[in-house]
Amino acid sequence: QVQLVELGGGLVQGGGSLRLSCTASRSIQNFGTMGWYRQAPGAQRELGGTIITDSGRTDQTDSVMGRLTVSKDKAKNAVYLQINSLKPENTGVYLCFARTRALNPIYGRTYWGQGTLVTLSS
Repeated sequence: QVQLVELGGGLVQGGGSLRLSCTASRSIQNFGTMGWYRQAPGAQRELGGTIITDSGRTDQTDSVMGRLTVSKDKAKNAVYLQINSLKPENTGVYLCFARTRALNPIYGRTYWGQGTLVTLSS
């Protein structure tokens, strides 16, 4: 089984910035897509951003998660989520995912990290 470990959460001030990391137990080149979801207490998970592991192409959802950037470091088996200008709505558990490659996406497998909590304070 693939393990994904997220780090970098905590209590942070609004207006600041934060960088979350997701480290995989194997090369991220084994995956086609990796990315991040946010989950507020009692709420559905919301897709924040994704990255194509080979090309580095990214897609962010700023309207939901604020100003953010997804990046990667293949040498470290890691992907990152940079959040700038932190706002109260950025509060939540951030979960990393990794999707395996498949010719037909329905046969792909998705792995999830345990999540890291980000809490905004005034």
